[in-house]
Amino acid sequence: MLKIARAAFFNSTRPSLVGLTNRHVDWPTVRNRASDPFDFTADMYKEVDKILKKYPETKKQSAVMALLHLAQRQCGGWIPLAAMLKVAEITQIPQKRVFEVATFYCMYNHRPVGKYHLQVCMTTPCMLRGSDEIMHALEHHLGVGEEEVTSDGLFSICEMECMGCCTTAPMICVSDYSNPPEYKYDYFEDLTVESAIGIVDSLKKGVYPKHGSQIGRVGAEPIAGKTSLFDPPPPPFCRELKADP
Repeated sequence: MLKIARAAFFNSTRPSLVGLTNRHVDWPTVRNRASDPFDFTADMYKEVDKILKKYPETKKQSAVMALLHLAQRQCGGWIPLAAMLKVAEITQIPQKRVFEVATFYCMYNHRPVGKYHLQVCMTTPCMLRGSDEIMHALEHHLGVGEEEVTSDGLFSICEMECMGCCTTAPMICVSDYSNPPEYKYDYFEDLTVESAIGIVDSLKKGVYPKHGSQIGRVGAEPIAGKTSLFDPPPPPFCRELKADP
């Protein structure tokens, strides 16, 4: 209902896509049952151990979010039910507690996604700057709707709430699951319909596009450049983030 109301309020040409599923995914072959086998690989267990060592023995539940992220990386962008059960086993908490976390945060995916998962920011600043048009154009260009996967398995697309780039709106995020468990997560900002489609076409060709502002903006400066703060700031300065504390 919220999507329908938003589209009506902003007189969007993009139809509401509530309730669509991944029509290009052969769901009978996508097993997602509690009885399915799942375990972390030996390399991923090294990461699991690093995460668990950050917390007291009695506070393993604090590692739930990080372990779910590891599972999503290993599975190529989504978290099957069996992986959630494994996280519950490792953290020694009730399974429902893991389900609560996995279903609360929208960046955990519960169904297969494309190798490049496109997340289009739809919060107010991006919406006012044309995110609805970008979403519509990407759906048309890829031939899929929201939360669907292209027939070649390369792309999926979804809406995302604010990702903190309001100054450089509109923007999308690309989650790169093309080489699991390796993972990249990049912002592409100051988009137009043309530049958004150009990013997708580059990924199709195997060329990873330059992330950040697509118009050469520096940080969050005005498009025409600085209008103030021309001189170096007076001390004390912030510490060098890459230096040892």
